Amino acid sequence: MAANERIIRQVRAYTLRGGGADYHDQQRGHWIDDHIATPMSVYPEYRESRQSFGLNVLGTLVVEIEADDGTVGFSVTTAGEIGAFIVEKHLARFLEGATVTDIERIWDQMYKSTLFYGRRGVVLNTISGVDLALYDLLGKIRQEPVFALLGGPVRDELQFYATGARPDKAQELGFIGGKMPLHHGPAEGEEGMRKNLEMIRDMREKVGDDFWLMLDCWMSLDVEYATRLAHGAAEYGLKWIEEALIPDDYWGYAQLKKNVPPTMLVTTGEHEATRWGFRHLLEMDAADIIQPDVGWCGGITELIKISALADAHGALVIPHGSSVYSYHFVVTRTNSPFAEFLMMHETAEEVVPMFSPMLLGEPVPVNGRLTVPETPGFGVELNPEIDKHRPYTH
Repeated sequence: MAANERIIRQVRAYTLRGGGADYHDQQRGHWIDDHIATPMSVYPEYRESRQSFGLNVLGTLVVEIEADDGTVGFSVTTAGEIGAFIVEKHLARFLEGATVTDIERIWDQMYKSTLFYGRRGVVLNTISGVDLALYDLLGKIRQEPVFALLGGPVRDELQFYATGARPDKAQELGFIGGKMPLHHGPAEGEEGMRKNLEMIRDMREKVGDDFWLMLDCWMSLDVEYATRLAHGAAEYGLKWIEEALIPDDYWGYAQLKKNVPPTMLVTTGEHEATRWGFRHLLEMDAADIIQPDVGWCGGITELIKISALADAHGALVIPHGSSVYSYHFVVTRTNSPFAEFLMMHETAEEVVPMFSPMLLGEPVPVNGRLTVPETPGFGVELNPEIDKHRPYTH
């Protein structure tokens, strides 16, 4: 029976703890939770650890969608028990009984039916998870990789930059660049600014002149501080300054893009969602590169639209993290010339699967490059040994 005749039999939602899609849910001592500047850095008691203010409270959401022939597609994202409730108690009605190929209609119904409490955040994370599971299911039924469903690859392999605390190790491992977390925000004054610039200078000395260095500010700055930081870092060849401001400050981003040195790019978007949010960024000329997370922005169905908008505005689309879910998209888009790899090794010194131990068959870059496997769907399976929990049913 063809895919356009397959009917969705059941939708199930599970939660998991400890790493995985909620990659901030790590043990103490991991680089990703080591005095990284955040919007909460204005409060000293929440400055040392992002987990201290609750960054790891959600956990991972697993969405499984089963067709009438028993084929199961699945995905993982960050939404936890809240997302599981939304899937089981609200979104399942738009899926069960629908045809597997009705992805566009299902997305539209999920989005419009949740507008009164959604539009961003956990609700869009959850919609993204459902959408990704649908693509995984359709690929498995058609026995095609997701990238084939999206029109096929435009390049033979992906090349990556690495995000982590050790760009010098990323260079040794063959990545094209390294993006460091910012450690000190405006509340830490001029001493913090000095330490930030010293970190960039020291890393530039380690990697030499030709290796990309970028800075992830994780929504922690204001326009004045970000402008001074950008100009101070210019002499060390900083390629871009990322997510310097809170996501809703489109006007601030537009001003910052005017303020930074001409050699530096302004990037943002991992916490933005939907074509309308990114339209605002693009029409205000607020970023050189947009960075939607396919597990948060609305899934592949919405990322296709976001990418087309960006292409029309001359902006690159370099999705945030997301492992295989990004890989299958990036390899099909000419305005996504490289990809991000999040170094989930505790000290960012080794390449390990981003969503480990949750996924089996998750590919990782070798020498900073990756050929996306042609396995049906997204090419990964859920590890049967992980402790998943289904908190709700319908």
